[in-house]
Amino acid sequence: MGRLQDKVAVITGAGTGMGRAMAMLFAKEGARVAVLSRTMANVDRTVRDIVDAGGTAMGITIDISDAPAIKPAIDRVVETLGPVDILVNNAHDVSTVMSHVIDLGDAQLQRQFDIGPFAYLHFMQACYPHMAGRYGRVINFASCTGVSGDAGYTPYVMAKEAVRGLTRVAAREWGGEKITVNCILPIAVTPGFTANSTQEEIPLEMPVLPIPRFGSPEEDVAPVALFLASADAQYMTGYCMMVDGGHMIDAGR
Repeated sequence: MGRLQDKVAVITGAGTGMGRAMAMLFAKEGARVAVLSRTMANVDRTVRDIVDAGGTAMGITIDISDAPAIKPAIDRVVETLGPVDILVNNAHDVSTVMSHVIDLGDAQLQRQFDIGPFAYLHFMQACYPHMAGRYGRVINFASCTGVSGDAGYTPYVMAKEAVRGLTRVAAREWGGEKITVNCILPIAVTPGFTANSTQEEIPLEMPVLPIPRFGSPEEDVAPVALFLASADAQYMTGYCMMVDGGHMIDAGR
């Protein structure tokens, strides 16, 4: 049996990138996967690939910044696949991440919070009744950029640090309900680069990494999410796993 056999997993942003990699791996490990993303073609492709590989999946097209749409989406998952065991809050919006402090407007900051900590909170609230007492797993995605406070990324940093705060509080409040809440901070592959890209090929604004390559969604990020979703991580909660090639070594001390 797989490590997630008979579990139901909801993964946001699962149409591409890290979300898709986690959806494929979770399904391979026996989970019934709800693939959520805002682009129908990407949702359909991920669901089709899971089913073609022998797994079970359903797709829901959703803009996670639309708060009233979240609970109905989770209700559909429960009706189709069963009670939610695993929630992965991965979706984000890269179009509004950059602004200096002096230039930041309310609308740009609001967008990062709507698609980030507000959406994550609403998904957690919608899934909580199904997870409580059933060894539920919540995995949120934040960013090393938030920890280091990189200049020029004010709205992104503020939203991602709010995600880490939400993770810590929920871990304390929900531990007695047998729900673990953890966070992954990845340095992800970006368009134009692969997991084998050398340090010299990484843009100048990227940090120098002790492991001089970008992480692979399939080989580096998804397996850490699988660990946190599995019984192997049952005694870990409230932690931030930095899947970053050693970039944040000092932050872990």
